[in-house]
Amino acid sequence: MSDIDMPDGTHLHRIPWLIALVPLAVLITLQVLVIREFGSDALDGASQTALLIAAAVAVTMGMLFFKVPWRDIDHAISDNVRTIGGAILILFLIGAVSGSWMMSGVVPTMIYYGMKIVSPSVFLFIACIICALVSLVTGSSWTTIATIGIALMGIGTAHGYSMGWTAGAIISGAYFGDKISPLSDTTVLASSVGEVPLFKHIRYMLITTVPSFTIALTIFLVASICHTPGDAQQSAQFADGLKDVFVVNPWLLLVPVATAVLIALRLPATIVLFLSALMAGMVMLFAQPEIVAQIGDGNSFRGLMLTYYNGTTIDTGNETLTNLVQTRGMRGMLSTVFLIFCAAAFGGALAGTGMLQSITSALARGISGRRSLVTTTVATGLFSNMVTGDQYLSIVLTGNIYKKLYNEKGFEGRLLSRSTEDSATVTSVLVPWNTCGMTQSLVLHVPTLTYLPYCFFNIVSPLMSILIAMLGYKIFRTEKK
Repeated sequence: MSDIDMPDGTHLHRIPWLIALVPLAVLITLQVLVIREFGSDALDGASQTALLIAAAVAVTMGMLFFKVPWRDIDHAISDNVRTIGGAILILFLIGAVSGSWMMSGVVPTMIYYGMKIVSPSVFLFIACIICALVSLVTGSSWTTIATIGIALMGIGTAHGYSMGWTAGAIISGAYFGDKISPLSDTTVLASSVGEVPLFKHIRYMLITTVPSFTIALTIFLVASICHTPGDAQQSAQFADGLKDVFVVNPWLLLVPVATAVLIALRLPATIVLFLSALMAGMVMLFAQPEIVAQIGDGNSFRGLMLTYYNGTTIDTGNETLTNLVQTRGMRGMLSTVFLIFCAAAFGGALAGTGMLQSITSALARGISGRRSLVTTTVATGLFSNMVTGDQYLSIVLTGNIYKKLYNEKGFEGRLLSRSTEDSATVTSVLVPWNTCGMTQSLVLHVPTLTYLPYCFFNIVSPLMSILIAMLGYKIFRTEKK
């Protein structure tokens, strides 16, 4: 069986695609067993172990039966690990931000006034729009969910909405804004891979994105109208409970305002999150001295550090409220970081052995026109999210696989870039072991499979991409030279 030399010095090993599916089948089987056995505790190590076992199966098969050199596999795994460094740093900073924003009283203040302003009868609709606007401005679904998203979860809980519905509205809005924002790294990446000017790519995405978001908003509006509001007395007790534990003051909202200014200055997400956590920490020392002292056993500095890295638990006398204000800090992100490394190892093992390329090449066979081309591209984006565990890798992989094929079929690159975003970007948060799925589950305290059925924008987007391709609306071909 011959190999193909790649530009980076590695080899693309020809492995039959049916055999290449074995490690993926092993992973899916193990994940089903893990979720059934461990449930929400699967992140504590079982899911990571499943990924490593599946990676070991891929490596063993590649080296033993197809004589793939270890250096090729090691090179691919190392490349994958290098690409996740920035995401890991952002994860730790999100842990610090979520802890400091909560204990400083910023999030409790947002929840308190949000309950007063946002009507329960339109809450999901408004929550989705708010997250869309914030994400559009920030260019980051992760930052949006880690800040305003946490506050909206609290408001939704107070109004009697289930965690799944609230998280679905938050995630739908955040990923819509992220997807069409010129500041979004995934949007820039997809347009770059497709070799399409950024704003041309964004305008073309609106054809599928706006209808998908409209459908999601309609569902959230109907669900909000049909929702039976929680007990008004219970909501009042919830608000009073916040004021009993935290100092609630409109001045605390200066922290999110200052964070918005930093974002408007187009500073990198890492810097914005760091400065935001720092500001919230300083505010916490002055606005919530009793809480800081309680966390640090009388030592304010110790309390501040514990809030950043260890997470906190404050007894409010109300179980629901206590769970809401509980934070994880940077330490709480370790299981997700562990998962990211394991996912990178699995994706690298498949890529290094040539199995991933064999599977995706098999997907590309039999493509005859725009319908099958877009459908296969969308399926590959979802598939890549499942096997690589990272949306950035999925975007690059999907774009690179089909770039030549789109050119050969005479379709413009923006059809490829849009199809890639409609699948790889938005479905990443729906995969439990993907970096996005694990991160948002951890930040919102909602299992991925619990919010998945309610992420209507993320579910409808890839289907809308296929539908528009079938209708042939605004599908442009390249001019023949």
